[in-house]
Amino acid sequence: MTNHWIDIKNADYILAMGSNPVKNHPISFKWILKAIEKGATLISVDPRYTRTSKKAHLYAPLRSGSDIAFLGGMIKYILEKRLYFEAYVREYTNASFLISPDFKMPGENEGVFSGLTALKTAEGYVDGKYDKTTWAYQKDENGIIKKDKTMKDPNCVLQLLKKHFSRYTLDTVSSITGTPKDKLEAVYATYAKSGAPDKTGTVLYAMGWTQHTVGVQNIRTMSIIQLLLGNMGMAGGGVNALRGESNVQGSTDHCLLYHIIPGYLKTPKASQPTFKAYNEASTPKTTDPMSANWWSNYPKYSASLLREMYGKEVPLEDAYRYLPKLDDGVDYSWLTIFDQLYQEKFTGFFSWGQNPTCSGANANKTRQALTKLDWLVNVNLFDNETGSFWRGPGMEPEKIKTEVFLLPCAASYEKEGSITNSGRWMQWRYKAVEPPGQARPDGDIINDLYVRLKKLYSGKGWFAGEGVFADPIVKLRWEYGPKDRNGNVKHIDPHMVAKEINGYFLENRVVKGRLFNSGDLVPDFTYLSADGSTSSGNWLYCNSYTKEGNMAARRRKEDPSGIGLYPGWSWCWPLNRRIIYNRASVDLNGKPWAPNKPVIEWHLNVWRGDVPDGGWPPLSAGGKSRYPFIMKTEGHGHIFGPGLTDGPFPEHYEPLESPLDRNPLSPQFVSPTIKRWDRDGLTNNMNMRATNDPNYPIICTTYRVTEHWQTGLMTRWQPWLAELEPAMFVEISKELADQKGIKNGEIVIVKSARGELEAVAMVTVRWLPFTVMGKTLHQVGIPYHYGWATTATRPYDPKDKKPEVFTFGDSANIVTPNIGDANTMIPESKVFMVDVVKKA
Repeated sequence: MTNHWIDIKNADYILAMGSNPVKNHPISFKWILKAIEKGATLISVDPRYTRTSKKAHLYAPLRSGSDIAFLGGMIKYILEKRLYFEAYVREYTNASFLISPDFKMPGENEGVFSGLTALKTAEGYVDGKYDKTTWAYQKDENGIIKKDKTMKDPNCVLQLLKKHFSRYTLDTVSSITGTPKDKLEAVYATYAKSGAPDKTGTVLYAMGWTQHTVGVQNIRTMSIIQLLLGNMGMAGGGVNALRGESNVQGSTDHCLLYHIIPGYLKTPKASQPTFKAYNEASTPKTTDPMSANWWSNYPKYSASLLREMYGKEVPLEDAYRYLPKLDDGVDYSWLTIFDQLYQEKFTGFFSWGQNPTCSGANANKTRQALTKLDWLVNVNLFDNETGSFWRGPGMEPEKIKTEVFLLPCAASYEKEGSITNSGRWMQWRYKAVEPPGQARPDGDIINDLYVRLKKLYSGKGWFAGEGVFADPIVKLRWEYGPKDRNGNVKHIDPHMVAKEINGYFLENRVVKGRLFNSGDLVPDFTYLSADGSTSSGNWLYCNSYTKEGNMAARRRKEDPSGIGLYPGWSWCWPLNRRIIYNRASVDLNGKPWAPNKPVIEWHLNVWRGDVPDGGWPPLSAGGKSRYPFIMKTEGHGHIFGPGLTDGPFPEHYEPLESPLDRNPLSPQFVSPTIKRWDRDGLTNNMNMRATNDPNYPIICTTYRVTEHWQTGLMTRWQPWLAELEPAMFVEISKELADQKGIKNGEIVIVKSARGELEAVAMVTVRWLPFTVMGKTLHQVGIPYHYGWATTATRPYDPKDKKPEVFTFGDSANIVTPNIGDANTMIPESKVFMVDVVKKA
């Protein structure tokens, strides 16, 4: 979230799209109600009429997978009627930047952007990659980007944006999305009102936007709208992701994903053999003196991270050499890992705090992949479908070689530590009770694993033999708890971990006129150094644990801002800044665009309010100032986004599995840069695809319910929750039920090209048919939380031989495809094709 949960109350217009906050993030609705009490308008755009839709002032349906078309129509509407915030757009975005005249867009280039190298097939380009040469900015002799502040040059971003989305007319968008034109216009006209300088609009999205082959571009499209309307950096504005777990933000910050290391630093590549080469490749450069180009500090953050990992005794170059490197052009995403596992490319797998046989796309393939392992370590609170995959449906245990180890771990309230929520607020949690039995905190399990590995690598035998690269393990710095007489950490102390993440001075230094001694905690990341004299496990969290104490543990309730910043409650990265890019919330003189809810204000030559996004004076100060979007090399918000894999502007492409035989906008059917798992030559149904297939005529999507948590591991065995949501169900419209002869409560089979799923039919008015390209299309929905263990063969209480209540069904991912977003490889679980039939 660029803003935070409480800030929702400051919005004048709230767009819930790709999310259902009332049902899936119920606490967020507290702040939505606060906004509504002050006169805000809530808009719900969703394929299904949800509880959020019921509470909304305005609801519009749309076919899953058509969000870019819907939002592209809004962009056209805003531009055509000149409803954008012109001063903001001109000064704070790249709308005035001039792009190469050789750049071509899909409307003039067979549905793709210029620079594509790809195989051309009957359905368009596939297996493509873009050469971005023509996407470049025009620059003058000093390397400064050329701009046209009138924004009338045909090569400037604003004019290109107009040209690109000129094809997204109301008729076209309605025919693609199935949204009636009057609903489109109502949403567009209402949300565009947030473009007034003293008004703001916020968007609340979740996996309804991300889990698509164009997931990143879904969010990009809304980001463009927020920039056009001047909603970034403002109270009640921003682009805000409603995370599905309390610590998704924190785990991502600390490098849950394969392509980053802590603090969103880049994972080194094999083509970057030296630390110098790595830093040069990772550090952006600009000649514009007005650009803060904050990532120019990259070497400070990478050096400090290496110092935390390997200490001062190991030269930085050696420490860098110890880091694993990605092979160039290879991704290590979830889908790739399980495909490689399925093809027997590796033999062991740690499943840590997850349940991939239920949560992973194309679950049958995932489950079969586990049968090919030599060993599987399942670290979790309880046994689950992953640890017991060999017991599952269709499995023959006597033929499965995989040896499974269960390591029981402590639940969140059985250990101390921090979480960082969606709004970037790091909050400390204390241990309430001891973990039961042999369950232990994850950190202690990792610690034991490290101690044993270090001993093996330090000794004799295979682990320390010739050709074994032992140094990355043996020389790893491990200062995370009290030690025994052999120098090994006995147990993990979360406070010591938090301090290491914050970072230390490693030698006596004078910085900014202040003397720091070796061993002092670094006050914030502006004190980090590239010369190896500081450490920090994550530069973004430098300032979270200082000599003043544990900032995340603070619980002060004062709010001098009056708009809900609460700067003394917990700690927020970066630097306790509650709303990022907040210098865009003021005009060139530092006065708030919305004086009724100021985030910051230039007053008596200082900023007051939130921690400013850079302490420079307002832009009216000229060379003493800096552009407000400091994390962007150019210092401006990206309406034109040249950094993405699949295009600098969003474009509507059909999902991989679509009910249509063509893309209504162009000859290019699906995004040309996605990795096509259905093209890998497998002859079984592991990667099968069904597009415009009469055997699978119904659109399907997945979603969550309030009563269950993720794959249901912690909730399906609770009788009161299971009574509320006892089993897998499929929501279908009355029209489809009549067509299929299905009655409410009957058992049906949901079938895709990959598998079949048993479910209870829930006939409902929440789904209505869509009219798309002149065709009547039906859509259904299934929840995400179930697994094979919720069948009649496994009651809630194993001691109960004749339970009164049984559940049945399996994971929704039995029927989802394995296909991923071109940028992130997140699976497209929100739209695919199925059939629904009565169980024989």
